[in-house]
Amino acid sequence: MNDTGSRFMRETRIQNVSTSPQKLKQPQPPLELPYPVDAPLLDLPEPQTLSMPELDVRAAIEQRASHRRYREDAYTLAELSFLLWCTQGVKAVTDRPVTLRTVPSAGARHAFETYLLVNRVEGVAPGLYRYIALEHALLAVDLSEDINARLTDACDQTMVGNSAVAFFWTAVLERMAWRYTERGYRYLFLDAGHVCQNLYLAAEVIGAGVCAIAYFDDELLNRALMLDGENTFVVYAASSGKKVE
Repeated sequence: MNDTGSRFMRETRIQNVSTSPQKLKQPQPPLELPYPVDAPLLDLPEPQTLSMPELDVRAAIEQRASHRRYREDAYTLAELSFLLWCTQGVKAVTDRPVTLRTVPSAGARHAFETYLLVNRVEGVAPGLYRYIALEHALLAVDLSEDINARLTDACDQTMVGNSAVAFFWTAVLERMAWRYTERGYRYLFLDAGHVCQNLYLAAEVIGAGVCAIAYFDDELLNRALMLDGENTFVVYAASSGKKVE
């Protein structure tokens, strides 16, 4: 075969990739996208202070399923903090420097930024936010009234608009390509699976359901999230909310 997929697999074999910026001694990209120094951040409850119900790992795995319908209940800020910590929480920053997080990533590159469509979270105005993982805080990105509709339309999934919170994992390509060049595209998609599975399992703890979303209009979704679609782009998404029993 000589379709796009098979060409991608051939051209990203390790024998075919170019010399990495890391090997060329070029500076490492920042660990996180910058934001205005005077931008107000909404601090989330610290992970070590969170008290969540106990759930056996096996039980969480066996209960895990995709849920597309949600109750009208809001998440508490502690519950949102827990979900973010479990999916992209920073446990440490090393001297290299790299971030050590609650999910694995190829070469500890951790190329994702997490965007959130907040519809129902206690004490948080509805809108689009970015998770500032190094600070464990939220940064408001777009609080316009039509942001829910634009993101829902881009995904063509009503569950996005009806969710308590929808997650959008976006890649900063240079963060991965600095070490792995073209082959890094493969690792972005592998890393996305690690992150979303953690969301599924963490949601079981708080009685919530998740539905992963990979079929979306890339151009519309990148535009709604104010990404350029080339250097920064959406890789994966998921809706979430309290389960309908």
